[in-house]
Amino acid sequence: MWIWLVAIIAMLFWSGSDIFSKIGSKQEDKLSHYKVGIAVGLVMGLHAFYMVFIEKIPFSFADIITYLPASFFYIVSMVVGYIGLRYIELSISSPICNGSGAVAALLCMVLFGVTFNPESESNAVYLNGWIIAGIALVVLGIVGLGFVDNTEDTALRALRQEKANRKYAKSLWAILLPVLYCILDALGTFVDTLIAGDYEASLAEKMAGNPQVDTELLAGDILNTAYEFTWLLVAVVFAIYVFAIKREKIDVKYDGTKLLGGICETIGQVFYMRVVVAGYVPGLVIISAYCMVSTVWGSIFLKEKLSWKHYLCIAAAFIGILVLGYFDV
Repeated sequence: MWIWLVAIIAMLFWSGSDIFSKIGSKQEDKLSHYKVGIAVGLVMGLHAFYMVFIEKIPFSFADIITYLPASFFYIVSMVVGYIGLRYIELSISSPICNGSGAVAALLCMVLFGVTFNPESESNAVYLNGWIIAGIALVVLGIVGLGFVDNTEDTALRALRQEKANRKYAKSLWAILLPVLYCILDALGTFVDTLIAGDYEASLAEKMAGNPQVDTELLAGDILNTAYEFTWLLVAVVFAIYVFAIKREKIDVKYDGTKLLGGICETIGQVFYMRVVVAGYVPGLVIISAYCMVSTVWGSIFLKEKLSWKHYLCIAAAFIGILVLGYFDV
């Protein structure tokens, strides 16, 4: 089935976004998160214009307003994540950030309750032993990473970072930023689910006279385009601040990696949406593995080396993410 290839492409490009954005985020560059945001918004904006003027999807400005609550949480979470890239290893931050699926599931449980009946028609979150174990592993992994990183012996930390391209001081803030990303992204996922369901139902009613239209796919394209245009507007604001107010100059070699990160982020998002619309659960599991691929890239290109305790926590979170991906949480 071709959809598994789509999932692999999404996984590779999202992990590529991680590594390129990380390389383009120097610790001493206090404006790096704005610059990464500019690159992401620029590329997403170009893709949004392509969808409107080339693919000719029935998009309107009202769609931006409709999807704005979800766009807000997604964009703020990503900016927070870009700030965090300056203070912690990619190998640690990426698994924490990718735990947002578990947080979203917990949020749904609090608001809608739970059910252990797979055929229940209520809004309650369906749970079984595997899902509970997956959530527990993700939470355990994230909390464990924070504890291990902040209790690590300073001398041992310096020793394992000896050959790394960057050195990181022990900091609670470094852990809190990826955790904050995780929470904000989970809120975005929750709001997204509410908006997308109503929007698709409304679109299906409008397109009732044209049964050849895949309303689920079209709704996904329209809402994703709304998200991309919102990112473009944010990028314009960031650009005014960085280049007009702060008078920053573009470093082609350094800032070019941010543009590559933006390209990878946009391509990954496009292919991810195809897997979501197809409802291909194994594909979602494949995409969930991008944080582990990011860890591999961090080891290869940034020479990041963690302790066995770090890797144990990462493995726990990763297994939990795969379990939740399989059960489409």
